Amino acid sequence: MSLSPTVTSWPEPHSPEESDKLQTPEQDTQQASSGDVPSTHREDTRPGLGTLRRAFSRASRRALGQAPGEDTGLLRRSSHFLRSLRRPRPRDGGPAPAPGGDRGPEGPSGVTDGGSRPSTTGVGPEEPGQEEGKSVADLITERQLLAAFEQLRQLETRLLAQKASGTFEQDPTGFARRAMDVCLLYDGLAAEIRAIVRETLGPGGVDAAALAELARVVRAEEEAHPVPPADGDFLLTPRRWRRHWEDAVTRSAQERVRQAGAGDAAGAAEGASGLARLLAELGGSVRRDLRQVRLQVQPAYSAAGLPAWEAYLRAFHGAVAQRLQELARDARGCEQLYVLLDWTANVYGSPDFLGAPDLTLSTEPLPPLLAPSVWARLESDYTSFLETKITSCFEGILQLEQSRWGATEAPDVLQGLYHTPLSIDIHMLVAEHVKAAGAISAELEATTLRICARALGLFLPRFEKAFLQSEAVSEPHLGASINACEELRTSLLARFPGTFEELEKPLVAAICAFQKRLLQGLQYDVQPLFRVLCTKAWLTHDVLQPLMDKVVAFAHHLEHVAPPRAQETLQEAHRYVVREYLAQVLRPRERFRGVDRVTSSQKMGLDAQAIGNTFQGLGSEATWLGQAIPCVADILGETYKDDIGRHLETLIGSYPDIRRDHVLAILALRRLGRRRNQRLLQHAQSLLRAAAKAEGSEAAGGHVLFEEIQVPTSVDLLITCI
Repeated sequence: MSLSPTVTSWPEPHSPEESDKLQTPEQDTQQASSGDVPSTHREDTRPGLGTLRRAFSRASRRALGQAPGEDTGLLRRSSHFLRSLRRPRPRDGGPAPAPGGDRGPEGPSGVTDGGSRPSTTGVGPEEPGQEEGKSVADLITERQLLAAFEQLRQLETRLLAQKASGTFEQDPTGFARRAMDVCLLYDGLAAEIRAIVRETLGPGGVDAAALAELARVVRAEEEAHPVPPADGDFLLTPRRWRRHWEDAVTRSAQERVRQAGAGDAAGAAEGASGLARLLAELGGSVRRDLRQVRLQVQPAYSAAGLPAWEAYLRAFHGAVAQRLQELARDARGCEQLYVLLDWTANVYGSPDFLGAPDLTLSTEPLPPLLAPSVWARLESDYTSFLETKITSCFEGILQLEQSRWGATEAPDVLQGLYHTPLSIDIHMLVAEHVKAAGAISAELEATTLRICARALGLFLPRFEKAFLQSEAVSEPHLGASINACEELRTSLLARFPGTFEELEKPLVAAICAFQKRLLQGLQYDVQPLFRVLCTKAWLTHDVLQPLMDKVVAFAHHLEHVAPPRAQETLQEAHRYVVREYLAQVLRPRERFRGVDRVTSSQKMGLDAQAIGNTFQGLGSEATWLGQAIPCVADILGETYKDDIGRHLETLIGSYPDIRRDHVLAILALRRLGRRRNQRLLQHAQSLLRAAAKAEGSEAAGGHVLFEEIQVPTSVDLLITCI
């Protein structure tokens, strides 16, 4: 089968016998692709025509280099094939005659090179406006698509007219052969459309004229074939070139996306940096292509009304989504997973992805790049890796702190406070991961916050235990650790309310442990100094001053501790000094009588004043401690015995945690006699019962003093009770 150089009129139909004689074996194997023919068209009722049509379709695919089910043709090379169809080949395999040359008797039936000879593709004389000597195949090759379509439409119309007139009633095979030639030319034109689309974004640049021609021929075909014919004739079937154009755009986008980052594909499997480079190249390639589509390709199509921007946008979006699905399957490790999630959410999903305010991806709703199930799996894998990573980071922070303790260097003083990098390290760790997760999604941010809070809750007891067991425990290091925990407690809870509230208890527990250890150091230093109280030497010497000097030195360290915790520690030191003083008074090494008892009372008053003044000067706000020592001193030195009950009332009213044993110990110091002691003890017991029933007592507010003073049972106490 060959195509004549010019459009010629159809010959009179041959008889079946003549058709068989004139048909060549090559023609028996040629057909037009049926890819554009709807599967719903009716087969011709004439016997054998459906079989012939299927044979033509298979032969056309083989001629165009396409396996069944694949795309028709080899794009540009299909035009050369069409041109070759015009040159008949001799049966003996000899050289084909030159175009326009004489043909032997064995040439294809009904095909001629001149205007007077029949052709399988010509249905009439040359139409006005047709270029002299150019066939449909030549026009397709030269990409004069609209002119080629107009000629092809004329061939189709005339062939249908001849069929309607009954010309082919005796030659159904001849009609099928001619119809397949028309379909083959339609396929060639469709292949050229796909070739133009494929070259659009290539290195050759945008051929605006070719794109405009393509758009016009697509519209022309839609107008020529608006709906499938009622009789099912496949010649009038809509070719759906708009769909083929969209498919070509999709394949072009897939090829472009597949080529982008191909060199970094191996590096992507090695680590996050390789995957980041691949995604960066992919984003740059897609950005350049879409900008070219918006600025050059779309204007070329717009005159004919083809929605090029929307088609290319959907195509590239789908291609990028497919590429990301592949990368998601191979992503490993926290860093790679985050790079993939971050690029999807923040790079490609950014409004300025195309780099210009008037160019955005959000011209229409697009499906998510990653399917919800894939996205959920990536987030789940990321959080699993993240949990391990954050735990490892906290382990590294602990090791850094231990290395600082081992250096036995005093902590720095920053803005007047002892400073350790612990708080900064934890803040940076939490802020970094929470910010990164928040840039991807609010759900991932909340999950990351919970991971950080849980890891920090596990870290604090380990840090507390390791620090208290180290050799670096000193007032400066303890103060620095208290400051770090207090800063974490206030800032993290304020910055992330609702998530870090569960850390309130472990942070406060760590602070209290460090405060207790700080006070233990003071107690260790001053405990021996309390032993000289209530002795003969105490009556004549100022044995309290060395103790107060120790307290002042201790308070100097508290000046570099966070104010709330420094005040708590100072008040606790104040309470400890008063409590230990009273403990020595209630279990004295020596008991004073007569003048010594009065002198000891006066001495206790002076000591109470010295203690109160010292702690007040240091800033202690525990004023409730000021009545304890003076009340006991007043009972001890009161000369008017009836006023002792009044002093007991003051003591019990100020310190409801005092017990009956404490009252007995105080009365034993005074030696008032059995009856008076009994009355005073009964009065004290009634006061204690009333204080226990009273609501809002200072004991309920946490003021504890006498409760922690152990008073041993002694003979003196027993005698007092008798």
